[in-house]
Amino acid sequence: MTTPLPTMIRLDRASGTALRTQLYLQLRDAILSGRLPSGTRLPSTRDLAEELDVSRNTALDAFTQLTSEGYLEGHVGDGTYVSRELPDDLLRSSVVAHARTEELAKPTEGEARTLMPVGVADYRGKPRPFRTSTPALDAFPYATWSRLMTRRWKLSARELLTYGDPAGYAPLREATAAYLGATRGVRCTPEQLILTNGSQHALAIAASVLLDRGNEVWMEDPGFLGARAVFSAAGASLVPVPVDDDGLDVDAGIERAPHARLAYVTPSHQYPLGPTLSLRRRLALLQWAARSGAWIVEDDYDSEFRYSGRPLPALQGIDAADRVIYVGTFSKVLFPSIRTGYIVAPPQLVPALLAARALSGHPAPALDHAVLCDFIAGGHFARHIHKMRVVYAQRQRALVSAAARELAGLIELAPSEAGMHLIGWLPPGVDDQLATNAALANGVEVTPLSAYCLEPRSRGALRLGYTGYGAKQLWEGARRLAVALR
Repeated sequence: MTTPLPTMIRLDRASGTALRTQLYLQLRDAILSGRLPSGTRLPSTRDLAEELDVSRNTALDAFTQLTSEGYLEGHVGDGTYVSRELPDDLLRSSVVAHARTEELAKPTEGEARTLMPVGVADYRGKPRPFRTSTPALDAFPYATWSRLMTRRWKLSARELLTYGDPAGYAPLREATAAYLGATRGVRCTPEQLILTNGSQHALAIAASVLLDRGNEVWMEDPGFLGARAVFSAAGASLVPVPVDDDGLDVDAGIERAPHARLAYVTPSHQYPLGPTLSLRRRLALLQWAARSGAWIVEDDYDSEFRYSGRPLPALQGIDAADRVIYVGTFSKVLFPSIRTGYIVAPPQLVPALLAARALSGHPAPALDHAVLCDFIAGGHFARHIHKMRVVYAQRQRALVSAAARELAGLIELAPSEAGMHLIGWLPPGVDDQLATNAALANGVEVTPLSAYCLEPRSRGALRLGYTGYGAKQLWEGARRLAVALR
């Protein structure tokens, strides 16, 4: 029997939030709370649109987004249902709501015990294909940024040259909180948001508050070297947790370290392999953290760049127990030297994280933050993101085409729905570190997948960035890489 869904939905037409977003959020909350149990048949988008007096496209957009995230499933010829893959015990908000912080984590001893590198590549000098984490600086709106900077110098430079708030420039925190709420589904107030000098700095601040020597930390394997270095320096014991097509294997993490203090994840676009953490595993991860009192650090490093459909909502947005610390950055979205990232902290962690932020040094100049705030408020940021999605999708297609032509038989490289790099799989038995060295000797910058792994993998691969290079550069890079691999 079809559920009388319209009785659960209350759309506010006076709200600044789009009707399709309101419908999507209310349906998702009804599923997560159990008011729409697994297996429930939903009305058709046409019937629902008529009942709610909205366009069919509004209902269709909400259903499409929920289906792509795993909340709904379509049965051919039989309608749309709440996914049967969601076990009831994961949907009950009471399961995760009861677990709250009993005690704030004590500060770490602050002893750096490792020389583990922060990254694989040497980013000095002019970028060459296929250096990763390189935005399209050739497409940046320099004239707009210069105009905003000049205006700030004229109007308010004097008052922006002081030390400022340890949490960062307040108007930028407000603008960032609003942006994250609207585009990423992050639930936060400006008071929960702390500006940092990039995402690496944000991770170091979180580690200083959350970890003591010997605490176990789940690390995606393969995973981000910068996070691995930060947690090792904090004295943590790293627990490699395998990654597959559904992202972090939560069951494997629980089996290896059920009482880990922290889990580090990149759920929207796993770094470096690229899968999205499935809804089932998102809920399982949140349940484990709530039950065990663990923390989750969600690194949302490049979620803006999704080329098929809308960006997926953040894990933090469905966290009912306040166990997720959300980390992001403007450096990959705009330009690396802006060195501006942020932490969205659960309310109970804000005082400790803010104190750690103050101890780690002063924020970036408020003048730079004021210009960035103006860039966001003036709509330039949203336009730039939209433009970059188009540019990056084109550049990814160029790389895939070049690889199909120049690298056939030498590397397997498939397109991706998101991100700023692709993974190229080498033939069995080819050492990816030797391949990297050969590429560098031939004027091409790649990074070996093995460098991101804590446990050995059976097959080597290369990580290829494409966003910072035009089609001609990408084709030339592919030709050079082919010579190196041969």
